[in-house]
Amino acid sequence: MLAGELVNAYLDEIAQQRRQSPHTVSNYRRDLNVLIGIVGELPGACSLHSVQSHQIRRFIAQLHARGLGGRSLARMLSAWRGFYRWLGLRGQVTVNPVEGVRAPKSAKALPKVLSPDEANRLLDAASDEVLEIRDQAMFELFYSSGLRLAELAALDLDCLDDLLAGEVRVLGKRSKLRLVPVGSKAREAVGVWATRRAEVAAPEQTALFVGQRGGRIHPRVIEERLKRRALAQGLPTSVHPHMLRHSFASHVLQSSGDLRAVQEMLGHASIASTQVYTHLDFQHLAKVYDAAHPRAKRK
Repeated sequence: MLAGELVNAYLDEIAQQRRQSPHTVSNYRRDLNVLIGIVGELPGACSLHSVQSHQIRRFIAQLHARGLGGRSLARMLSAWRGFYRWLGLRGQVTVNPVEGVRAPKSAKALPKVLSPDEANRLLDAASDEVLEIRDQAMFELFYSSGLRLAELAALDLDCLDDLLAGEVRVLGKRSKLRLVPVGSKAREAVGVWATRRAEVAAPEQTALFVGQRGGRIHPRVIEERLKRRALAQGLPTSVHPHMLRHSFASHVLQSSGDLRAVQEMLGHASIASTQVYTHLDFQHLAKVYDAAHPRAKRK
């Protein structure tokens, strides 16, 4: 099989058998295409089957020199490593050349969050226009429950009763179900949208949130509507749905200090993924300290 055919077979398997999300499969495809391209530029008869570890290290060094950061390279190596393991199980290679190769470390950027005042400013923009009412319900739900963009877009009408009762069940990464509480403001906004949804939704459409043409709303439309709302309210231009998820996590952690509860609500498989928000919490405390402590103030 040609390199492209092998990649397609591998991606089909992880999509169907391992239930990886379309977004993850798309990232893997991009990363594996980079590998195919680099190998294709090598002189002689080198192919995916004959690549060695020292060449993988050189590939990574070259990509790093072009400006790719440590996190991007680590994700790329993970995709390559998994692909070669798959090849090994099928007798295509005898050695995984990516095993033991590590990406260069880079400074870990903390997620950007809105302040509570900024979140309130974003969500206090009331309107009677039906699409604005839909947006209000979506954005309140993002901030109330810390949903991912794909999770919110995938919600169906059959979740409405539970949602209005104060909880929502979502299908997260790796098809993992979790139950998340929904706050009163979000319940109220979703309830208003439910009374107006029929003005937009196409007949027989099962999606809770629909676009202007009546079908299930596309994630890209949600991103653009949020960006437009943020600009109208004088907030940073980089406001995106995941920033509301980050803000939810940071604000709940600041108020409760319960890291495990935040982990459960976010659907993180590892507590390490949630611990990044403790650094945000410390930054908040450090600012309070600098502003309040007599010996911390500048003269």
